[in-house]
Amino acid sequence: METALYRKYRPHTFKEVRGQDHIVSVLEAAITNGKIAHAYLFCGSRGTGKTSMARILARAVGTTEKDLYEMDAASQTGVDDIRALQEGVATLPFDSKYKVYVIDEVHMLSKSAFNALLKTLEEPPSHVIFMLATTETDKVPETVVSRCQVFEFKKPSHDILKKMILDVAKKEGATLAPSSAELVALMAEGSYRDALGTLQKVLTVSGDKKLSEDEVAKVVGAPTHSLVNGFLEALAGKETGKAIALAHRGVEGGADPRVFTMLVLQKVRGVLLMRVAPEMKEALAEQFSEEDLSILTELGGKRGVAINSALLSELIGAYIDMNRAPIPLIPLELALMRALGDK
Repeated sequence: METALYRKYRPHTFKEVRGQDHIVSVLEAAITNGKIAHAYLFCGSRGTGKTSMARILARAVGTTEKDLYEMDAASQTGVDDIRALQEGVATLPFDSKYKVYVIDEVHMLSKSAFNALLKTLEEPPSHVIFMLATTETDKVPETVVSRCQVFEFKKPSHDILKKMILDVAKKEGATLAPSSAELVALMAEGSYRDALGTLQKVLTVSGDKKLSEDEVAKVVGAPTHSLVNGFLEALAGKETGKAIALAHRGVEGGADPRVFTMLVLQKVRGVLLMRVAPEMKEALAEQFSEEDLSILTELGGKRGVAINSALLSELIGAYIDMNRAPIPLIPLELALMRALGDK
């Protein structure tokens, strides 16, 4: 069975960690100065590297696999699970200075389990380090939070995700155009794990590992770039009906409505940046193909005056509202009617 890319390219040292320099610098200093805390709480959205950081920190303090214990609180939520942990805590490590307990999704623990864990956190043995990870800090009792060193994991920037995707694709022997990597990064929505999961899907269906933007779009449920550009042209001409028809064509062709809208947002933003900050053209050239950049440049002039900040604001609102709309395309349709006119 093929190894998942997010496992294969999981960082194993502090130097390999991307986008979390504010955390790495503190943890490295703590190790250098011998000021290891007895409990850490790693907070942040899914796929930002919390569990990987816990494993790296465990290795950095000299803990071997025999003395590293991982628990998924999503499936081990009860007080009995924590009591079993407490019994293990009382015994000395096999061959390390520290026993490390990593509890993932710690917010899923039951109230009684949290109470039991709190007793251990209040008076932990000197040979034990707890590393708790959560995507929902507000569900972790304050009494637990206050006994931990808390670190907030940031979502990776779009550029960091794109660079990682290009690096991994190269290591896998694939040719991926920057605009294709841009699309994969957009789909990840700030998650390293999702970015690599999407890349793996794309690589799986490719016979020659030479991936065009349209091939990537088909795999991830995105419309073709030509359809999105046609949509932009309709926006510039204030052709509401044509724009709505193109959106429907994209969805009927297999595109996800939110993905379609996300790509439109990206290009509308590109048009506005070309208009108000033309000095960003070089930076934008790294995000778009030559064909796309040519269209964005043209629509940044007088012909694209209907593509403005008010339209961008309407599109952002539509994207946010799609998740709770009875028919996902309704918010986009309404946004176009408001911004361009419904007649």
